[in-house]
Amino acid sequence: MDKKIVLIGAGSAVFGPTTIADIFLSKVLPGSTIVLHDINEERLNMIYELVMAENKINDRGFKFEKTLDRIDAVKDADFVISSIEHGDRFFFRRQDNSIPRKYGTTELMAENGGPGGFFHSARQIPEVLKIAKDVKKYAPEAFFINFSNPMSRICLAIKRTIPDLKFVGLCHQIGFAHKHLPRMLDKSLQEEGLSPKEKIKRWKQSVKNLRITTGGLNHFAFILGLTDLRTGKDLMPEFNAKCMDYFKDKWDRFEFADLTFEIYKRYGYFPYVGDNHICEYIQFSKDYVKIEDILDWLDRMQSAGEGVNRYIDMNYKRLQKGSYSKKSRIFKEPSGERAIPIIEGIIKDKNSYETAVNIPNDGIIENLPQDLVIECSATVDKTGLHGVKLGKIPANIAALLRIEASIQDVCVEAILKESKDLAIACIAMDVNCGSFEMAENIFNEMVELQRDYLPNFK
Repeated sequence: MDKKIVLIGAGSAVFGPTTIADIFLSKVLPGSTIVLHDINEERLNMIYELVMAENKINDRGFKFEKTLDRIDAVKDADFVISSIEHGDRFFFRRQDNSIPRKYGTTELMAENGGPGGFFHSARQIPEVLKIAKDVKKYAPEAFFINFSNPMSRICLAIKRTIPDLKFVGLCHQIGFAHKHLPRMLDKSLQEEGLSPKEKIKRWKQSVKNLRITTGGLNHFAFILGLTDLRTGKDLMPEFNAKCMDYFKDKWDRFEFADLTFEIYKRYGYFPYVGDNHICEYIQFSKDYVKIEDILDWLDRMQSAGEGVNRYIDMNYKRLQKGSYSKKSRIFKEPSGERAIPIIEGIIKDKNSYETAVNIPNDGIIENLPQDLVIECSATVDKTGLHGVKLGKIPANIAALLRIEASIQDVCVEAILKESKDLAIACIAMDVNCGSFEMAENIFNEMVELQRDYLPNFK
């Protein structure tokens, strides 16, 4: 295989190691050139040296390069995978969360939605667009894969700014459903006396046999269909009959808890993204999600990232001392992220199936705006990704999603036009705010705090 695959943000604790591990595990990609790019030279050099050590151990014919020059990185690329964060992720996330609450909003997560989500969008969108524009200019046929949040808003900005760029946005929240559905629906996993190894083996096979159809927005999407691929049986009736009993002793404040099940009960379809993500978009979230749980989740995520960095630092020190393991130190199992399987699907023209991707709504969901990027299921072939047509989704769910779609519309427009008036309007209309006075106070303080990372709103 002779492809050029570029990793933008290769020094990321979450993105870099998992993507590189998936590349090493690929049976399709050996022989490809993998270009590592990051703006942090120290981190880039560290990752590159570790990758070269692993490449020597695995020796599957990959050619690795590194560069601080983005244009040099993306030139003539076949695929560009990007996961960047403009500024200190958790430092700014805590500002995004605390400042809107200071002025009386019901801000919760502040990652992809809410007043805080507006400022995360404003920091991220211009930076990702710079990358995407370079890809279009220097590798016009390349396929661009975005992992950065706020996913929906970044992808909508790409769609509007570079409409002919081939791209997809990827998020791993569907993993929650993959974890639970086989255990709920597959009787072979419920047999007594199974060894842990056999349970894992059967679970993996069950995931392959289960087709989940999804629809909605990123971090705000629903299971709309379930099919047993072995028999063609519609599993939605069985899911609905078993769901509440199955989760009775499995409620998790970081996954499926009070808000998830209230939405499921009221709207009739299961939101698979978890309380701590869907809470950003719904006005009644404040009645079911505690801010203390959200802050604990932020601490947990920061701690997890720091743990990965410590692991990388430890192995780098061993490498420098000449005591690096003779066995591979990277992950031996696929990460669950979908970038590499999608690349393989395009290269091999597999007509493979992806449960949840973020792509333009090109007639996929008829009763949502067409100028929107939605999360949905899709097939993958040599021409790219093709959303599974859903027609009209249930009216109550569509109405709920259109509220956030309207906010995203104004958010992206405000950032692209650097419009202060549109920015304040976007914050004021958010379901977590509802007040121009609060919006103006939030805007003024956040611009003062984050000025160097925001557009020049005027």
